[in-house]
Amino acid sequence: MKEGVPHIICLFGPQGSGKGTQAERLSAWLGIPHISPGNIFRKAMADETDLGKQVADIINSGHLVPDEVTNTLMRERIEQEDCLMGFVFDGYPRNTAQNDALHAMTQLTHALVIDIPEEESLHRIGERRVCSQCGMTYHLTFKPSKVTGVCDVCGSALTHRDDDKPDAIRKRLDIYHTSTEPLITSFEQRGIVHRINGMGSIDDVWKRVQEAIQKE
Repeated sequence: MKEGVPHIICLFGPQGSGKGTQAERLSAWLGIPHISPGNIFRKAMADETDLGKQVADIINSGHLVPDEVTNTLMRERIEQEDCLMGFVFDGYPRNTAQNDALHAMTQLTHALVIDIPEEESLHRIGERRVCSQCGMTYHLTFKPSKVTGVCDVCGSALTHRDDDKPDAIRKRLDIYHTSTEPLITSFEQRGIVHRINGMGSIDDVWKRVQEAIQKE
């Protein structure tokens, strides 16, 4: 990798592809923030802030928060000082309106697409658990907490989110296929897309992610 060059990275992939976990690793490896709108919204919900109350019903039904809310949140976040050397987006942009807003804010250097079959998405998400307070994500098979049902970071209870249940999962997969996948074509035209096989262990996928970043 080139020292001192900002990395502005977005991870794409269907629900359950492990992009959140890989984003956390990328963040630690490159020393740049991991920015996930979903995590920010869920933390706001747990804290019962005005933002949390605004989006709770929307998220729990498996729908997306309005673009104007998400775009404003992302613009404010990347303007913070810790983002000067880049950041890792996970879950943004998800549609054309968000992509247009992102283009007005900054330019991606890498778009990583983690591919898994749809049946694998359904299986994996069914075993996902999320901290009710800090938003840290776990998986019963691939990333279990040290103590069953308890967050390693803050000690709060882990929950099976309403939007990780079958009907909500299918809605989100439909949204990904119809609204998010077309964005990848535009990034392919810029030559910044790296497709990554998302099957196998977390460490297997991580090696592929590192190789994609090092190809620059």
